Amino acid sequence: MKYVLMFTSQPELDAAVDPDRAQAVYKEVYEWFGTHADAISDSGAELHPVTTATTVRHDDGGPLVVDGPFNEAKEVIGGFTVVDVADMDAAVAITKTWPMLQLPGCSVEIRPMVEDYSHMEG
Repeated sequence: MKYVLMFTSQPELDAAVDPDRAQAVYKEVYEWFGTHADAISDSGAELHPVTTATTVRHDDGGPLVVDGPFNEAKEVIGGFTVVDVADMDAAVAITKTWPMLQLPGCSVEIRPMVEDYSHMEG
């Protein structure tokens, strides 16, 4: 089954990390992708900072475009990848080894991907 791993962090905590420590952990991220290459079905992407975001949301007058994210959470999504593993337990096991979890405010949201749309036919 495929799972999307969404890598999140808190920008204010990211800014407080010593640059040498951040660089060392980022090196481990590259190694992590190599270690888990057999389970990764889509390497996903790293996203530009949240300050570059634009959001389109519903408004009473129709779609409204606003600068920045429209997420009320402190966390922002910094990137994602897709893994293809047996079950949620396997997805959790891989995710627990994500190097950025060593840093404060970092987390990974795991969601099963919808792959079968046959229920929508007919």
